[in-house]
Amino acid sequence: MSEMKLLLLVHAAVTWMLVGLILTIQIVHYPLFRFVGAASYPAYQDAHMGTITALVAPLMLIELVTAVILALAPPEGVPSWATWVGLALVGLIWFATLFINSPQHAALSGGFDAATHAALVASNWIRTIAWIGRGGLMLWLLARLIAR
Repeated sequence: MSEMKLLLLVHAAVTWMLVGLILTIQIVHYPLFRFVGAASYPAYQDAHMGTITALVAPLMLIELVTAVILALAPPEGVPSWATWVGLALVGLIWFATLFINSPQHAALSGGFDAATHAALVASNWIRTIAWIGRGGLMLWLLARLIAR
C-alpha cells in the first residue's frame, strides 16, 4: 500500500471518528444541556468544554493536516476535485467551530440561557451535516480505491 493510500485510510478513519462524535453530541449531549440545574450549569459547561476539547482537538487537527496533504497530492485513483471538496468541508467545520459554536459555548459558560442553547443546537447542524458529508465522501473514495 502506498503512503498516500495509507494517509487516505487514516484520514477516513479520523473523519468517521468525528462523524460518530458529532452525531452523539448533536443528538444526545447538546439536547441534555437543558436538564442541568442552573446552580451547577456554569461548572458543567466548563467541564464539558475542557473534556470535549481534549478529545476533539487532536482529531480535528489530524483531519485538517491530512486533508491538506491529500488535496495537494491525492493518491492515484482519487479525483483531485474530491479531495478539494473534502478540504472545503473541513474549512466549513473549522469556521463554524471557531466563529459560531465556540462563542455560543463561551456565552453559556456564564450560565444556561435557553435562547443561546437553542442557537447552539441549531447551528451545530452545520458541522453535523458537513461531517456526515465528509464521511460519505471518504467512503466513496475508499470504495473507488478498493474497486481498482
